[in-house]
Amino acid sequence: MNLPPKVTERAFTRLSEIGAAQQGQALRVAVEGGGCSGFQYEIKLDTPSEDDVQLTGSGETVVVDQISMPFLAGATIDFTEELIGARFVIENPNATSSCGCGTSFSI
Repeated sequence: MNLPPKVTERAFTRLSEIGAAQQGQALRVAVEGGGCSGFQYEIKLDTPSEDDVQLTGSGETVVVDQISMPFLAGATIDFTEELIGARFVIENPNATSSCGCGTSFSI
């Protein structure tokens, strides 16, 4: 069985700062076809659905749909603040290569 993605405390803290749970929202992390490397991440606030895998911590939730789960097995969902901006990032051990922006990858 594939390991579910892991969510860092920084990511849950950021979700708490923006009040996601208070708005009935969760951070959705999905994998779609496209991007410059074959697949791309879609990261957005969304309403959880019944079929989602829910990862919870600090009163917040990150959801992944069933189709995206195999692509994100063992991945780490984090939040980073850099000079170029703050964003949620995915460290994915399944990706064999990725583009410079970090939102597109290949397996």
